[in-house]
Amino acid sequence: MASSSSQRLVFFCLACVLLFTLSYNFVAGESDKVKLNLYYESLCPYCQSFIANGLVKIFDSDLHTITDLKLVPFGNAHVSDKLTVTCQHGEEECKLNAIEACAIRTWPDSNVHYSFIRCIENDTTNWESCFTQHGGLKAIKDCYSSDLSKTLILDYANQTLSLKPKHIYVPWVTVNSKPLYEHSYDFVAHVCKAYKGKASLPKICHSSALSKSPESKVVKLQVSYADEAFNYQEKDLN
Repeated sequence: MASSSSQRLVFFCLACVLLFTLSYNFVAGESDKVKLNLYYESLCPYCQSFIANGLVKIFDSDLHTITDLKLVPFGNAHVSDKLTVTCQHGEEECKLNAIEACAIRTWPDSNVHYSFIRCIENDTTNWESCFTQHGGLKAIKDCYSSDLSKTLILDYANQTLSLKPKHIYVPWVTVNSKPLYEHSYDFVAHVCKAYKGKASLPKICHSSALSKSPESKVVKLQVSYADEAFNYQEKDLN
C-alpha cells in the first residue's frame, strides 16, 4: 500500500512539473510574438480598408501564430484640456471608436474582437447587426454607457499621442514599435522578418507572394491626416 501511494505521489508530481513546463513554454512563446499595432479611427475609409482587407491576412493564414495584434481606436482625434474628445469624422466616429474600445475590453482575444470590429468597419451604417452575428450586446453597451468607455478612449489617446516618432496619419502601423510608413500594406513580410522566436516560421512567410522584396514595389498609399486625406505614389521605397 505504501509503495502504491508513493508511486501515485511521484506520478502526480511529475504531472505537475510537466503542466508547469508546458504553461511556461506557452507564455514564453507569447513573448516571442511580433507586436503589430494599428492606430486608426473608425470612419476613416483607408482604415476601414486596411482592417477589412489587410489585417484579415493574419487570421486567414497561420500568421497569427507569431503575431500579437493590437488595435488602438483613436486616430487623429483631439483631447481638450477638459478631457473632451473631438473626432476627425464627427460624433459618430467618437461613438464607434468607443464601441470598438469596449469590444476590445470585452473580448481580449484579438481574433474575437478583430472579427467584431471588422464587421463594424465593413458596414458602419448598419453596425448594430454585428451584435447579432457576434454577441456581446449587453457587455459592450454597458461599457459604452458608463465612464469606462471614456477611460478606455483616453488611454488609447495617451498611447497614440505618446508615440515616438509621432503618428503622421492613419492608418498608422508599427511592428515592434517601429512605424512601417509607406510599407504598411506589406506588413506580412515585415512581421515575418521581425520574428526571432524558436518556433518555425508560418507557411505564409514562405509563400511566393512574399518572394519579392516589398521595398521594390510601387504602392499607392492612401491615408487620412488630421485635416484632410491625401493620395500619393512612392516610386522607390528604399
